[in-house]
Amino acid sequence: MLAALAFVSAAHAKEKSAKIPTIRWTESNAGCTFTRGDDGKYRYGLSTDDIGLTLAVDSQELEKSRRRHQRIFGVILTTRYLGPGTLYVNPEKVSLEFVDHFHVLKNAIDPGYFSKQIQIQANILADETEHQIEKHPEKKQEKEIFLQDYQKEVAQLQEFLNTRSLRPATLDASNPEISGWIFFTTTNKWVGGWKKQENFVLRLPFKNRVFEFPFTLPPQEGDLILRHRDTH
Repeated sequence: MLAALAFVSAAHAKEKSAKIPTIRWTESNAGCTFTRGDDGKYRYGLSTDDIGLTLAVDSQELEKSRRRHQRIFGVILTTRYLGPGTLYVNPEKVSLEFVDHFHVLKNAIDPGYFSKQIQIQANILADETEHQIEKHPEKKQEKEIFLQDYQKEVAQLQEFLNTRSLRPATLDASNPEISGWIFFTTTNKWVGGWKKQENFVLRLPFKNRVFEFPFTLPPQEGDLILRHRDTH
């Protein structure tokens, strides 16, 4: 009986979600663009009559995410609203599907909450380091260097989250555009090491529609963007 109810509930949820129109980025389709910027980012554009979205992904994001103590993956989202009334932008509703890792879904992190969590982890590491040094004084320099590096990264990430994260906002004619970073944790038993190419799907619900950005890093194996250096 419970299994039957669960099946009916799942079927109802699937039917309900199927009714929500999905607008998917598809290369060469009207309103869809793709560019390689000299800042090292791939940009995917998707436009309708009332909403224009640009997803920017650093070409080196896979490599950068490997080097971070905090296992996070970041993208930049720009939203432009050209319709009547208002459009509420809620970054926490954005999700990322890790297609090549059992289609794991992750919602965007709350930057304020995440900042507090990594500070707690840094404090715990500091206490553990102190105890380790007491037990193994010969490793003092090694442990302190690692701790300093960790604390420095945490401080830089907290500053970045505070100043560059995409925040909830209401767009209208007087305030039509907002842009910022969105991060997703990659800590999951089903998300292992990155492959040479990784496939993702970013989803954004807006006004009874879901916008989808399927993208691959790199778009072509071995693809490389030469970053422009300002010599002035």
